[in-house]
Amino acid sequence: MSENKVLEKPKMGAYKRHLLVCVGPRCTENGESQALFDKLGEKFKSAGIDSGERRVKRTRTYCFATCKSGPIVCVQPDGVWYYNVTEANMDRIIREHLVGGRPVEDLIYHKGPSHGGS
Repeated sequence: MSENKVLEKPKMGAYKRHLLVCVGPRCTENGESQALFDKLGEKFKSAGIDSGERRVKRTRTYCFATCKSGPIVCVQPDGVWYYNVTEANMDRIIREHLVGGRPVEDLIYHKGPSHGGS
């Protein structure tokens, strides 16, 4: 990189939560995670969490190193990790956790440090 190049600082819109979705090949063998990710824009818009102060940012990841019972998603900064995130379970996570603020306990397999682990 040239020493004279001026880097432009990236910009990012404000968000309340960040949903990380593993789309790696070991999480789901038949692309279910990517298909789920592809539907999130529409689902977030329908739930009213695609913009404004309740906005949820979504990002694809490629390995959480917990390769069982995917799709796997993580909600930050809450530190909540979900497994078996079928489309129906994603709808519950959106409705109960991302909109309602109550994690879906029966789908959680781990809670981050702020919860003391699980």
